[in-house]
Amino acid sequence: MRRRRRSNRGQNAGGAKLSKLDRADNRLRQFVALALVLCASTPSAALAADLPAPVPPPIYKEVPFVCNWTGFYIGGNIGAAWQGLSGSNFSDTIGSTFTAPTNVQFMGGGQVGVNYQFWGGVLIGAEAMFDWLPNTVNASITATAPDGTAAAFGTINNRWLTTATGRLGYAWDRVLFYGKGGAAWVGASNPGISIGGVPATLTGSNNTDFGWTAGFGLEWAFWNNWSLRAEYDYIGLRNRTFTVAPGPSIFSGDVITFNNRSISIMTTGVNYKFGGW
Repeated sequence: MRRRRRSNRGQNAGGAKLSKLDRADNRLRQFVALALVLCASTPSAALAADLPAPVPPPIYKEVPFVCNWTGFYIGGNIGAAWQGLSGSNFSDTIGSTFTAPTNVQFMGGGQVGVNYQFWGGVLIGAEAMFDWLPNTVNASITATAPDGTAAAFGTINNRWLTTATGRLGYAWDRVLFYGKGGAAWVGASNPGISIGGVPATLTGSNNTDFGWTAGFGLEWAFWNNWSLRAEYDYIGLRNRTFTVAPGPSIFSGDVITFNNRSISIMTTGVNYKFGGW
């Protein structure tokens, strides 16, 4: 009996020791797991603290397009030319009285030129322009001699004109304002004359007249290399004289002077510039 009791006591003591070891082992495992968690989290937090802040993505701003007018160009134009004729534009050697209407003519042609832009918007350039004026509108001038004899002039029309000018302007991106000035050549038709209903002969100065011109314009670069412009030009010409051939009338040998022969021109045109804007 005593042996059995001792045996049972030994067994109970051994089981108690094993239970204590199990509990200690579990605690050790929990401690190790906690340590591993702390070791795994602490370096990450420290490393994250040491890293620089994320760089925001760059913001790209759109650069505005700036037009440059430098380069060669070619284009066409249409418009009208007129002379404000009146009796004061004419005089003769016999003291006749003259009447004359305003002469308006359609015109069309082309131009070629070159521009150079600097200092941001200042522009200098040169241009040559040529236009035809069809002989479709006749400016009839009437002269009444002191004795009442009437003479009628017809077809005093300009047939073509050419200008060679320099240009100076300023550009605000796609818009250009400019002034121009230079030389002008005008080809005019020889007029006819009828005295008392009877045709007579006139002899005149050279049909090609040389003068000066000045004007201004506004141009807009509306698409790619194309631009649209509107322009006014003034042409000043020399006086022109005609002599009536000898005959039985009072106008025989009369010298008629056409003075103040200024021409005003208003045109609109399109230009194409070679090279990019």
